Amino acid sequence: MDDAARAWVLHVDLDQFIAAVEVLRRPELAGRPVIVGGRGDPTERAVVSTASYEARRFGVDSGMPLRLAARKVPDAIILPVDAPAYDAASTEVMAVLRSMDGAVVEVLGWDEAFVGVRTDDPEAYARRLQAAVLDATGLHCSVGIGDNKIRAKIATGFGKPRGMFRLTTENWAEVMGERPTRDLWGVGAKVSARLARLGITTVRELAQADRDALLAEFGPRMGAWYGDLGYGRGSAVVDDTPGVARGHSRETTYQRDLTRPEEVDAAIRSLAADVLADIEREGRPAIRMTLKIRYKPFFTRTFSRTLPDPTSDAETILTEAFALIAKREPDRPIRLLGLRLEMTMPDDVPDDVSADPQRSPLRGPI
Repeated sequence: MDDAARAWVLHVDLDQFIAAVEVLRRPELAGRPVIVGGRGDPTERAVVSTASYEARRFGVDSGMPLRLAARKVPDAIILPVDAPAYDAASTEVMAVLRSMDGAVVEVLGWDEAFVGVRTDDPEAYARRLQAAVLDATGLHCSVGIGDNKIRAKIATGFGKPRGMFRLTTENWAEVMGERPTRDLWGVGAKVSARLARLGITTVRELAQADRDALLAEFGPRMGAWYGDLGYGRGSAVVDDTPGVARGHSRETTYQRDLTRPEEVDAAIRSLAADVLADIEREGRPAIRMTLKIRYKPFFTRTFSRTLPDPTSDAETILTEAFALIAKREPDRPIRLLGLRLEMTMPDDVPDDVSADPQRSPLRGPI
C-alpha cells in the first residue's frame, strides 16, 4: 500500500443480513416477504429480528411484535431465528474483510464492521470489497466511506442497498445540515426530543448550538459529544483488538403473563442463574445490575443498581435481583423480564480506545 495514500474508514453493513442468509438457504424465497423472529410462530409472543425488503415495504421492522407483523403481511414467510447459522455466515464475511489488502477490521456485530485502510481510491476499494464478499458468501453489502467512524456509519444509509456513499468533512454540511438530528448515529427519539426542547431540530442547528446549553442539558461528557456530533466529528481509530464484553444479559418473553408473586420469583431465579453462568465463564465479577420489566400490553421500565462489592456469589446476585424486582408495580401483569450484569474490565483494556489524539488512525498491520 502506498505510504502517501490517505487513511479512510469504511463501514460495511450487510443488507437485510438475517433474511438474506435464510434466502441463501431457501432460494425459492427470493423476492418474497420474509420475516424472521422468535420460533417462527406468530401466535406466540416474540418480536421481529429482521425482515426482507419486500416485507419492510408493508411497514414491518425489527422489534415489531411478530403477531402484528403477520397481520401487516398475511402472505409473509415467517421463519424461526437460527443464531448458529447467522454466526457462521458472519464469521465467513469477517474473514473475507480481513483478507482484503491492507484492511484493519473492527467487528461491530453479526452484520457490520469498520474497515480501516489507506488508499488513493476508497470507492474502488469498496467495490472490490463488495465483490469479494458476494463471491465468497453470496451476500450483498453496502459501504459507507468516511474520514472517521461517525461519518462512515451515517454514510452507509445513503448507499443502501448494495451501494456506497462518501461522507467527509468536505460535504458534511451540504448532506447533513438540514436533516433532523434523529438521522445522526447515537441520537434516538428521547435525545432528539430533548434537543428539540432547546430549539435544536436539525444537524446544522446542533452544530451551531450554544455549548453551555448542551452541557447543562446532557452533562459535561455527553453534552460535548453531541456538540461534536453536529459537525460529524469522531474517532478515526479502527481497532482490530478483540472486544471484551462489559456484561451479559438474558431476557425472556413469557407466553403467559406473570401475575403471581411465586411466578415472578421463579422467573428471577432462572434469569439470575443463567446470567451468573455467563459471567462465570468470563472469570470476572459483577459490579452492576440492571433489570428490565415489560408490562402488559407493552410498557417497559428498567431499574439499575451498583453492587456493594464486585461479586460472583450466587446468593448475593439473587438478593440484589430480588431487591430490584421489588420495585415493580405489583398488580400489573408482566410479559417480559430481562437481567443484565456488568463486570469489572481487565486492567489492560482502556475505557476509550480513541482517547489519545496522538494515536495513529489505524491500528493493526497496514
